[in-house]
Amino acid sequence: MSYDENNIFAKILKGEIPCKKIYEDDYVLSFHDINPQKKVHALVIPKGKYTDLDDFSEKASPDEIVGLLKGINIVAKKLGISVDTGKGYRTLANISEHGGQEVPHLHFHLFGGESVGKMVE
Repeated sequence: MSYDENNIFAKILKGEIPCKKIYEDDYVLSFHDINPQKKVHALVIPKGKYTDLDDFSEKASPDEIVGLLKGINIVAKKLGISVDTGKGYRTLANISEHGGQEVPHLHFHLFGGESVGKMVE
């Protein structure tokens, strides 16, 4: 999967499409999902042009990798779902066709605020 400069997350990063922002720093942007699947459903995306986790793992700088992981934790705390502030959460990254990825920009879903159920049925 090649990076599409016009994917919805690229447009959000460029400010062409609005989002309900939760958190932003030099490495990530987080916002509420427009079609939430659980009581809390947020997205965390790196600011770099990475198609998926494999692409990110191969090409991202150490600072970007740490920034993404810390960003996920910061967002979970802000949303009150982290182990420190809530009862926990699930983070999910879909990768490529068989993984169910729909947008060709790496993104992590954070689900919480209620039991998220079985991982795979």
